[in-house]
Amino acid sequence: MGKKKNSGVIIISTFPTEESLREIATDVIVNKKICACVNYTKIRSLYFWQNKLEDHAEFITLFKTTDQRSEELKAEIEKRHPYEIPEVVELKMNDVSESYVAWMALSTNSVI
Repeated sequence: MGKKKNSGVIIISTFPTEESLREIATDVIVNKKICACVNYTKIRSLYFWQNKLEDHAEFITLFKTTDQRSEELKAEIEKRHPYEIPEVVELKMNDVSESYVAWMALSTNSVI
């Protein structure tokens, strides 16, 4: 049986502050090497929580990694996230350039 081809994954999460996301992002990129890149931007979120409509400024965060590292990355986000129930959604990159996947693999110590 041959090795499974490495593919890309995007983990989406929202954070209450830029500081809270940057702390996790820096650690998973630099120290743990389980994430190749993190993009984030400020958004506005409406959601129902504890019988009340919430309306908050948040930061949507895109963690880019490989399928080999996705479970470890999701666990790290969930463990350190400031929310009681964090959003942690995995999207598969079905169509991504081989050179980008190779860069993600190199950045996350994944096997190609």
